[in-house]
Amino acid sequence: MISMVKRNALVIAVAGVISGPALATNGYFTHGVGTHSKAMAGAGDASPEMAIDSANNAASGVLVESQLDIGLAVFSPAREYSTTQSQLNGQMGAFSLEPGSVDSDNDYFYIPYAAKNWRLDEESALTLSFYGRGGMNTEYRGGQATFDPDGPGPAPILTLPGTYGAGSAGVNLNQAFLELSYSFKVGDLALGAGPVVVYQTFKAEGLTTFAPYTKTFAASGGAAFPQNLSNNGNDDSLGYGFKLGAIWQATDRLALQVAYQSEVDMDEFGEYADLFAEAGGFDIPATARVGLSFAATPNLKLHFDVEQTYYNDVKSVGNPLTNVLDCPTAGRGGMNLEACGGGSDGYGFGWEDMTVYQLGAAWTPADRQGITWRLGYNYGEQPIQPENVLVNIVAPAVVEQHFTAGFSLDRDNGHQISLAVMYAPEKTVSGP
Repeated sequence: MISMVKRNALVIAVAGVISGPALATNGYFTHGVGTHSKAMAGAGDASPEMAIDSANNAASGVLVESQLDIGLAVFSPAREYSTTQSQLNGQMGAFSLEPGSVDSDNDYFYIPYAAKNWRLDEESALTLSFYGRGGMNTEYRGGQATFDPDGPGPAPILTLPGTYGAGSAGVNLNQAFLELSYSFKVGDLALGAGPVVVYQTFKAEGLTTFAPYTKTFAASGGAAFPQNLSNNGNDDSLGYGFKLGAIWQATDRLALQVAYQSEVDMDEFGEYADLFAEAGGFDIPATARVGLSFAATPNLKLHFDVEQTYYNDVKSVGNPLTNVLDCPTAGRGGMNLEACGGGSDGYGFGWEDMTVYQLGAAWTPADRQGITWRLGYNYGEQPIQPENVLVNIVAPAVVEQHFTAGFSLDRDNGHQISLAVMYAPEKTVSGP
């Protein structure tokens, strides 16, 4: 039995002139973009305040003033996996993880962002945004695995160092988004659209154990060892997509919003063409958002947003580990080369689509107009199913709840400073 834990993730985001970067807590996406957004757990897209809100809804720019936002977040997630005794314990040709618990290294990550909004006139605006919205990092230096290379044959059972018996194991994924959104008003309706450019890097280590289950190995009849599976350093890719948004001020007190970002078609990771489905494909899934903001009183705004992320549409993320059973070298009678690692239907992390619910509140005390207090709660059922736990040890994105708080303080020079804190309780997923 394997259990993965992402424990007590803590985010502190600080912004000059407001806002903060995005971090991997809803799957490998963010619980908000912008410090004020993070303080309300990602809610509030129907009531934009800052330039960075265009990252959430492309229609936001025309509803805020010309301004520059910059911010920095410190992200501290604790990742761990634990294993119990295997029934076969490496015998009869089995591959087994040794019992024990291993923590991942690297507990602090620093993520900046910036956004600039230009009001072209009273009815239109242009917004340039740069931020991170993905991210996944694990580095397990401990652990052992056992393997019986010839099943019932005479060769001894091997005990190998590392999570998968191939040395220190882990992955590192970084994503940077650059967007230029044009927004305009038609009466009480704001509309926006723009291109999205994404640059991402990826590195994997300690995964060579999966070599027999790659398309390269299976197609060669076991004669060719895959060269683009693991331990190839950082690889990068570039991709393009688009986003759309609309915000409607339905009444003086009620605003509604809808936003969509397309799937981003990324170049393949050539150095990991034997690891990811579609020869190294790692596109960024599409997202859709709806929400409302309600002015309960002149000093209190309440927000509710729902976000859907379509992880399952990206094969390298959504394909289940069980696809490997159809690979010819998996020993289960399969004859489909494309089901092997790197194939067009190769195994992936098995993530399901994720629906996230976000509640937020912003309160400006009547006697202190220069400060706004914020609270939020964010919930989304984690996307990893028990049968896919083995491969997700290196990507334990299992946090479900987020409790957030923060404030914004107006300065006499026209600037604003914001602070947000997020706490995500421990969550464990177990499977074979």
